[in-house]
Order: sequence, then C-alpha cells, then structure tokens
Amino acid sequence: MIGIIGAMEEEVRQLKQAMSDVSITCYASMEFYSGKIGEKDVVVVRSGIGKVNAAICTQILVDQFKVERILNTGIAGSLNPAIDIGDIVLSTDALQHDVDAAAFGYAPGVIPQMPVSIFPSDPDLIKLAEEICKQVNPEIHVFTGRIVSGDQFIADPEKKQWLIHTFHPFGTEMEGAAVAQTSFLNHLPFLIIRAISDKADESAKVDYPTFEAEAIKHCVRLVKALLAAL
Repeated sequence: MIGIIGAMEEEVRQLKQAMSDVSITCYASMEFYSGKIGEKDVVVVRSGIGKVNAAICTQILVDQFKVERILNTGIAGSLNPAIDIGDIVLSTDALQHDVDAAAFGYAPGVIPQMPVSIFPSDPDLIKLAEEICKQVNPEIHVFTGRIVSGDQFIADPEKKQWLIHTFHPFGTEMEGAAVAQTSFLNHLPFLIIRAISDKADESAKVDYPTFEAEAIKHCVRLVKALLAAL
C-alpha cells in the first residue's frame, strides 16, 4: 500500500478520479480514499495546508493503513534561479525553515533534542522518479534537491534570500518537511514531489493562481507513471 498526500483538493483530484475499487474512510476530519491506481493499492488523501495537518495525515496513513511508502505531491515556490515555473523538484531531503530555538544556541531549522533535523528521502524513489519524470514530462526539467517547509507562504524577496543563504534549498512550501519528519520517525521511505508554481518573491501572489493548474498536471503525470513502475 502506497500513501499519497496532497495539501489541497486540486493536488489530489485527478488522482482520485484515476482510482478504482474506492472506499472512503474519515479520520481527523480527513477523507482517505483507498483503492487502486492501475494495479497498485493506494490511499489518496487531502491533508489540508500546513505542517500540523501534514504530520497528522502521515501518521494516520502509518497507523490505520499500514502504508509501505509515502508520496507527497503538490506545488512549491522556486528557490533556485535555474528552476522555472512548471519544472519539478524531487526532494533529496527536507527540513523546517521556521523552527527557531536560537535562544538556546540552536542554528535555524534545528529541532531541539532531536537526533536529526534534516530528513533524507528514499534514494531509490528519487532515482526512479527522476528517470520517469524525464520520460513523461519531456517539456520541463526535473531537479533533485532540498525542500524547506514552514507555515508561511513565501512571497517576499528578503525572506527568499534568507532561505537560500541559510539552507541552500531548491523549493519552499508548507507541508513536505512534516511528512518527511513523520516518515523518518516511523522508518518509512518517502519522497516529496513538487511542481514549481511561482518564484517565491513579490510575483508569487500573481504567478501562483496562474500556473497552479499547469504545475499540478506535471505532478499528476509523474505520480501515475511512478506508481506503475513501483
């Protein structure tokens, strides 16, 4: 069983439509769609936006559905000038950029009393997804790199530059690192798949709604092909 999480309905609607033998169960006010996409047993769920929702959702997939791996699909802002709107970033690892315990001597993003604060994605999933993305989305580029998450929509050039300087990430969004941390604590392979919808600067509020649908289309195409190959 493979768990597939999207924060917004737009990010999972097409995957739900591709499912067969569907049953729906509700936990923590979230609807979990169990069934098949192609020959693969999957659970597709809209977590809601933000790290708390994403973490709760991931733990439910572990506890109630006994998933063997997690795919977190959605959209993000670019933090690398080489990455254009519509391109896809596959997480090499993820961290929370808004964790701040500097008063106790911790660097930004470091979670106090945790053995690690940067959570690595499954290398086999990264490699397979990269190969498949090049096949099914030849019109765009695919990158592998760090995803940073926080309970903030980044649309400020100064904040963007701080994230780049501090963490050297490829993309920023609001859920992936929570999925990553929960997966890590449960010893579960995961991959964050993000299509770029904006440049995480003053243009983001305009670009995001304009390019959201196109970015999601690339994600959905990749996830379907990836499931077939697993």
